[in-house]
Amino acid sequence: MLRVGINGYGTIGKRVADAVRKQPDMEVQGVGKRSPDYVAVNADERDYAVYAADESRADGFREIGIDLAGTVDDLVAESDVIVDATPSGVGAENRPLYERHETPALFQGGEDATVAEVSFNARANYEEAEDADYVRVVSCNTTGLSRFLAPLHENYGVEKARVTLVRRGGDPDQTGRGPINDAVPDPVSIPSHHGPDVQTVFPELDIDTVGLKVPTTMMHVHSVNVTLEERPDDVEDVTELYRNEDRVLTIPDYAGIDGAGTLKDLAQDAGRPRGDIWENCLWEESLTLQGQDLYCMQAIHQEADVVPENVDALRALEGELSSAESRAITNETLGIDLTHLHGRTDLTADRRTPDESLADD
Repeated sequence: MLRVGINGYGTIGKRVADAVRKQPDMEVQGVGKRSPDYVAVNADERDYAVYAADESRADGFREIGIDLAGTVDDLVAESDVIVDATPSGVGAENRPLYERHETPALFQGGEDATVAEVSFNARANYEEAEDADYVRVVSCNTTGLSRFLAPLHENYGVEKARVTLVRRGGDPDQTGRGPINDAVPDPVSIPSHHGPDVQTVFPELDIDTVGLKVPTTMMHVHSVNVTLEERPDDVEDVTELYRNEDRVLTIPDYAGIDGAGTLKDLAQDAGRPRGDIWENCLWEESLTLQGQDLYCMQAIHQEADVVPENVDALRALEGELSSAESRAITNETLGIDLTHLHGRTDLTADRRTPDESLADD
């Protein structure tokens, strides 16, 4: 069993901890917390061993009834690998701690790419992480774009990609984020940081990105245009290509899913923890082929899509399973299977009216 320490138990850290706990070949050694707040209480109530960021903060945890397992220094020493899910920039400050204990570590996409040897996406470059000690799981948007571009790159070749990212202003718990009533170019310069970040996974890819922030806590939405080197026979070929991708949810017209809000409702009705959507959400209606140019729109759940990537990155560091083997285990244990939108389910199996269904049942 791989003993995994989670340093940082916030939006990403708590989701990664829950995901690791579901894996047959991993266990959560504990979670590191800086502040003795409601999130720390949640970790304690979920029976995670809680480690304080340092000894000077320990009394605060004890005052709210949390029996600490030690400090983060102890967590690093006791773990086989660390997932650093601390706020952006803090991970780079933590790397010397991990090096001192010779403990491999994963960092998140908020860190600069130089913090690690490899920028990681399970679909695109799993094998590159197999000999690394420090790996950066790329950001939610870069993860979504890498998943989207990988099958196009493999099947048709990508001459040029252009993406406009309409980004949420903040997560639901980020009360200090904005804008409140505006649409803000972020940044106003072109390209946004997302294009260069995708190039840390696809070094040769020609990609331009534009970013906007809008007043919502819902999912990011991408408007994508890709010029392909080889033209598909028909747009249906591309649609089928994505239907066969394990972390892409293709949304059919009949489903009536018209935005991020209905996607969240779908996830909640499907029983997803926290209403999380780990897949790219690609609207089939938006897939349009004009010559060699492919157009589409997809939504990315910023709180969740990197979670399975963290799990796969842990296995990549171990070097014992292939990308396909790891993804299959991760998908099964997390329940990554919304392909029911194209099969027999509550959404598709029974198209009768409620009265007709009751009469027959």
